[in-house]
Amino acid sequence: MDNTTKEEYKIQSFDAKTQQLLKTALKDPSSVDLEKVANLIVDQSLKDQVFSKEAGRICYTIVQAEGRQAGSNVFRRNLLNRLQQEYKTREETRSRSVQEWVCYVTFICNIFDYLKVNNMPMMALVSPVYDCLFRLSQPDSLHNEEEVDCLVMQLHRIGDQLEKMNVQRMDELFFLLRDGFFLHNELSSLARLLLLEILEFRASGWRLSDSAQKYYYSEVTD
Repeated sequence: MDNTTKEEYKIQSFDAKTQQLLKTALKDPSSVDLEKVANLIVDQSLKDQVFSKEAGRICYTIVQAEGRQAGSNVFRRNLLNRLQQEYKTREETRSRSVQEWVCYVTFICNIFDYLKVNNMPMMALVSPVYDCLFRLSQPDSLHNEEEVDCLVMQLHRIGDQLEKMNVQRMDELFFLLRDGFFLHNELSSLARLLLLEILEFRASGWRLSDSAQKYYYSEVTD
């Protein structure tokens, strides 16, 4: 199964007309309205947590196809513009819907992971991604298991890359997480377990030993 087929499989949640638009964008991006495509992908990512985890790969495929076909980056520019708009209203989004906020963080981290320039993460995304993770590290967010789970998942995914872009901010982020773990006794047992696991994960060079993985994830499963 080639990559294009895999990407098409992930757009089944859209109506038939939108699916066709996205399939065309994946193969022949210069023939469609790429601003519309970017908005469709972001809109779906904000309301569908499963899709928000997959969308980075779809965006990567469109960016690569457009680069090969036209040597341009219209789609990437529109995608980043929309991400910036959502970033500016992130606090309002969180107040309105924690689920939508978590989807946004998942999506922007997914884009950070997949879209590279000269094999390096895009500098334009470093500060916004850090800001989102810092927001997830505030006391009110640490009391919400959904936000803690999102935070830990993103650090597993991109923590190593993000640290290489700005180690000082990663240090500051983990000071917050340590304080959260040690000072907030009223956190749920799951939140405390997730925080302890991510503290150990970074301390071990962004990896877990087999025994530690078995311990943490058997606890989460139980």
